[in-house]
Amino acid sequence: MRSTSCEAVARQLLDQCTAGHPTLELPRVLVEEPCAQALFGILIEGLADRFEPALCDVYARLFSQAIEGEDPAGLVARYQRVRRPRAVTGEPKRVLVLSRVTLGADVAVTSVLLAAAKQAFPNAEIVFAGPHKNFELFAGDARLSHAAVEYRRGSLRQRLAVRDELKALAADPDCLVLDPDSRLTQLGVLPVCAEDRYHLFESRGYGGESDDSLPTLAARWSRETLGVSGASPYVCLAAMASGLPAAPYIAVSLGVGENPAKRIPDPFEEQLLALLSARLPLVVDRGAGGEEAARVERAAARSGAQAAFWEGSFAGFAQVIAGSSLYVGYDSAGQHVAAACGTPLIGIFAGFPAPRMFHRWRPSGPRALVIRVDQPDPVEVLAKVAQALTSIP
Repeated sequence: MRSTSCEAVARQLLDQCTAGHPTLELPRVLVEEPCAQALFGILIEGLADRFEPALCDVYARLFSQAIEGEDPAGLVARYQRVRRPRAVTGEPKRVLVLSRVTLGADVAVTSVLLAAAKQAFPNAEIVFAGPHKNFELFAGDARLSHAAVEYRRGSLRQRLAVRDELKALAADPDCLVLDPDSRLTQLGVLPVCAEDRYHLFESRGYGGESDDSLPTLAARWSRETLGVSGASPYVCLAAMASGLPAAPYIAVSLGVGENPAKRIPDPFEEQLLALLSARLPLVVDRGAGGEEAARVERAAARSGAQAAFWEGSFAGFAQVIAGSSLYVGYDSAGQHVAAACGTPLIGIFAGFPAPRMFHRWRPSGPRALVIRVDQPDPVEVLAKVAQALTSIP
């Protein structure tokens, strides 16, 4: 099946679900290997990004039908049980905290659960299970150990293959699993251990109709589940990377994570860099390379800005952010790092499919200024950035 056909089926199903008329059956074509990107990138992400509690039920019912060798009804019944917050009893020897896989989510959400677990279980081993590049954001934390688990964004079978690794990691009866709505477990649908040792923070439904941010909700869930208060996002980087710039400077990221809807149309980026450069020198992240790096370089060249470029690990750029006088960027991992580090930030938040996504994903903190963009007009957004700069010392 051609990918365009996969996309059409996935978009039609997403439209039905968000309109309140979900189908009971997952079209089998979406389970076929050529359709994996459409299944996850369009349907599953589309359901999750609305942060509608009712769509959590729809997701569980549909995705459970995609898992070969499992009883869909049994998976849904289990999901309905584990999604309910319940207090942890006992003292585990090991706490396995699963990665959200994406860097920004691991700062905004997973790190809150890590902080809470350290507080609740001072004598337990706290294990971060996820990719190495994600663990680098916490590699300086002596309380944490790392279980390297990679999530392969390939076929459905490849994406589900990580379950065996997770089962092995969680096999000890003294191991507690905290799941921050991880892609590793397919948002809690994929069983990896006994239910009594598994606790799911269903970030898409927890908080209901409120406009609270994900860090706020994760802290609330941690209080309800682990009995601790005050958990908040953090990063704990290892030894400083070489080649970091001399302060003062402004850190900038114009990466959009393959979502062009997050961008403001040209000539916004070159005008933004010119505006910021008039204040301080810039350190601009080249991002993932390729077209994204070329776009950033073109904008810098056209702006005439005094700018250096960061090309390296995201953990290294996190150190750049931590040492900056100000961070400016689109909705991305960088804004959550800045908020966690207490760095003043201006976030430019566009391309969200529903208002609640904006409220959930906005960075939180007293030094975070977030510009909500409902209409991506370059002149208007630049004026809002200029106004926000006046409030930053």
